[in-house]
Amino acid sequence: MSANALPAADERTGLLEILAQQRTALKAAAHGLTDEQARAVPSASALSVGGLVKHVAATENNWIDMVLRVPQKPFAEALPGMIDSHTFGPAETLEATLAEYARTAARTEQAIAGITDLTTPVPVPKDVPWYPADLDAWTVRWVLLHLIEETARHAGHADIIRESLDGATALPLQAAMEGWPATEWIKPWTPAS
Repeated sequence: MSANALPAADERTGLLEILAQQRTALKAAAHGLTDEQARAVPSASALSVGGLVKHVAATENNWIDMVLRVPQKPFAEALPGMIDSHTFGPAETLEATLAEYARTAARTEQAIAGITDLTTPVPVPKDVPWYPADLDAWTVRWVLLHLIEETARHAGHADIIRESLDGATALPLQAAMEGWPATEWIKPWTPAS
C-alpha cells in the first residue's frame, strides 16, 4: 500500500480504502517492536503502541457489532472491557494483537460488503453517556467515517509514542514494513544495532 489511499470508483470502496490506509499507519507504528516495547508508556499518557492497536481493534469490532445489530452489553457491564482495551497486558503479544486487528479488518470489509445501502440506519445505544440522547440512528456511512477518524487519531498517538521509544517515524516505518526501496527522500527504518 502506498502512503495514500488509492483512488476508488465508488464511495464504499473509497471509504474502505481510506480506513485500510489508516490501519496501515497504525500498524507501521508497531513495526519492529518487541512485546516489551509495545507495552512501554514513554510519554505523559498511559498509552502504549500495543494498547492502541488492541483498543482500535476492539472499538472497530464494537462498531461493526452495532452495524450488524449484534446485541450490546449494557454500558455499565461493557465499561471495564472498554477501559481494559487500552492496556497491553504482560501476557499479550504484539503478534497476536496484530493478528486480531487483521481479523477485525477482514470482518469489517465483509460486513460492509453485505450492506447494500450506506444510508442504512445504525441504532444509537441509549445508555452510553457520550452518545447523543436525541439521535435514534447513525448511518453505515457515518460509522465508516467515524472509524476512519478514530483510527487516524490513534495512529497519530501511536506515532508519537513510537518516536518517543526509538526515534522511528511513520514513513520510514511504513517503508520498512512494506519493503519500499530507499530513495533520497525516504530511507526504510532499520533497528538500531
